[in-house]
Amino acid sequence: MSRESISEREDAILAPYAMKAKHSKGRVHDEHETQYRGSTRGVYQRDRDRIIHCTAFRRLEYKTQVFVNHEGDNYRTRLTHTLEVAQIARGIARALRLNEDLTEAVALAHDLGHTPFGHSGEEALRELMAGHGGFEHNSHGLRIVDKLERRYPNFPGLNLSYEVRECIAKHSTRHDTPSPSEFDPSLRPLLEGQAVDAADEIAYSNHDVEDGFRAGMITLEQLDGLALWREAVACANEAFKDIDTTVKPTQVITFLIHILTIDLLRNSARDIAAAGVASAEDVQACERKLVGFSAEMQAKKRELENFLFDNLYRHYRVARMANKAQRFITELFREYVSRPDQLPPSCQDRVREEVAGGLSREDALPRAVCDYLAGMTDRYAQEEYLRLFYPFERV
Repeated sequence: MSRESISEREDAILAPYAMKAKHSKGRVHDEHETQYRGSTRGVYQRDRDRIIHCTAFRRLEYKTQVFVNHEGDNYRTRLTHTLEVAQIARGIARALRLNEDLTEAVALAHDLGHTPFGHSGEEALRELMAGHGGFEHNSHGLRIVDKLERRYPNFPGLNLSYEVRECIAKHSTRHDTPSPSEFDPSLRPLLEGQAVDAADEIAYSNHDVEDGFRAGMITLEQLDGLALWREAVACANEAFKDIDTTVKPTQVITFLIHILTIDLLRNSARDIAAAGVASAEDVQACERKLVGFSAEMQAKKRELENFLFDNLYRHYRVARMANKAQRFITELFREYVSRPDQLPPSCQDRVREEVAGGLSREDALPRAVCDYLAGMTDRYAQEEYLRLFYPFERV
């Protein structure tokens, strides 16, 4: 399929408010189209492939979602979470006639900026970088795809399209409060980005329930106190009259995802129609997001999220690991900044690059150290901690 036929297909299938590849604002660095002569991929398909093949994406396999990798092989990692978000987001995009390729690219990139050890690692870096430009994982994800990845001879980063970059910068959920300085904050994200935000909320709420149950930190009796859980249980009981108790929790979670997604689609379709948007520009000019849950479902979802905060994220076993993680990150950061000769050559080169780019030495070294730490997997950060502070470890 040629790029021209991709454009024709988008015109025929996508809604007028979807973002079409032919209307993309392009890339920061010009790329000679002759090198892609005969290409069967559109602009957002190429973005997706660049994301999948980058180093930061592969590292997500060993970055924490809730449980650190050594806790067990059956828990979600940041990579499997990303894949679940992409799967849900594509389904939302298809139902609303949005651009699936753009949606998938944004979903696959939405967590590239996450640190090792999940949100506890991010909190540590945010505190450590408070006087040096700060740290926020959406902004760092943009920094990764714009600058830190080195895969092409003519430019740094992945040189992704404007639309994917803007959606990364403006990714927003209960956990995320982005400050997209490079992009107009008064403009709403594209509907494709909004679909990813919603898919992220659906994914983490449900798979955290399953992982928490598997870990023995939350019980079915506790979950029975939640209206949304009881609704999903009723659906599972109706579908499977004699369901095996060992697979019932998994099936309940499947129905939980279904219930949330159906509500999202119905409510979003109503809101999009009521807003009367006729283009992607109209979407961005809207006063509020158009992809979202009904008020009733939002209340039920918030009850579930509050339950997870109280009973899983604040569970003493999770809190212990979070405290250890913050200690790892904090001590590594301080050691590298006080003794930069212990940094690998590539990181020392980055300090010089930042200084050459106009950053002061006082800020360039912490920023390079922050980049290095944020890029680590859980396992590598733990091993580096041992190498630096335990005398019998090989360096």
